[in-house]
Amino acid sequence: MDSGEQSGGGVTADLSPDGAESEAVSVFDSAIERYLEELRVARRSSPHTVSNYARDLRAVAGSALSRGIDGWQSLRSDDVRAIIAEQHRSGISGRSLARRLSALRGLYNFLLGAGECDLNPAQDILAPKDKKALPSTLDPEEVSRLLAQNLNDPMICRDLAMFELMYSSGLRLAELVGIDLADLDLSVGQVRVTGKGGKVRDLPVGEHAVKAINKWLGYRRSLPGADERAVFLSTRGKRIAPRTVQMRLKKLAESQGLDRDCYPHMLRHSFASHLLESSGDLRAVQELLGHADISTTQIYTHLDFQHLAQVYDEAHPRARRKNVKEDS
Repeated sequence: MDSGEQSGGGVTADLSPDGAESEAVSVFDSAIERYLEELRVARRSSPHTVSNYARDLRAVAGSALSRGIDGWQSLRSDDVRAIIAEQHRSGISGRSLARRLSALRGLYNFLLGAGECDLNPAQDILAPKDKKALPSTLDPEEVSRLLAQNLNDPMICRDLAMFELMYSSGLRLAELVGIDLADLDLSVGQVRVTGKGGKVRDLPVGEHAVKAINKWLGYRRSLPGADERAVFLSTRGKRIAPRTVQMRLKKLAESQGLDRDCYPHMLRHSFASHLLESSGDLRAVQELLGHADISTTQIYTHLDFQHLAQVYDEAHPRARRKNVKEDS
């Protein structure tokens, strides 16, 4: 539960109101309970939604009460902004606050319909955005270690071909499993994939991936489902399922002693990060990844900066304090 919230019936867990404050609590609570009843009975909202909205509205009411606001009719847009900002500073996520604002807008629409207020102070207020987490990547040495196997087991050869291709060409998982034999032109090192929105793009395939795919195709011809269109097949001869790819990568990483929770999209992130680090060409990386908006690709510039900052910290003589004893 977010800080500042409570699951009981009162507005806050901290205040013990009396007199005028008791009346304000009663006014806040009365409106909340009537709105929740509307959600339960008239709108048939789920118990989970009703419970969340109850906590959210009581948290807002508690903050309003602590600001000396005596009821929902007295709350204004500036108050809502201040309350949301305060709760965000206390550690409540942007996603939780977006739900809280949704609950508040719903309450005010209910009160407007009942003629109990004349405006909705939460109407045009947006929740603060959470800082985006940077994508996880493998470093080049980890990728080499992951793909170092060279066994003659057909399914391991298939796995290595899949993951070499994902890293070589920056593929999404859905793009990988959707590749047909007709989409490959290994003589020139190229693969055609269908990305989001049905957009088709032709991508280069690196030498290591070409060799791994050729080895897999040699085994594939003698396996069940050889007449299937799909490049990558399951043991039953059908197009491999995304879930199977996820499980096989996890198993491969464990067998290679990588102490990482590896998943297919991590190979795509690694492709983008390593390519940008080497080339500095953001537009080219955008095109290869199939991003419609370059702002999506720009997250990898933050990864590149992290790498540069690490190099700086490790190499520059004045980047950080040395671990030496000083006279006190």
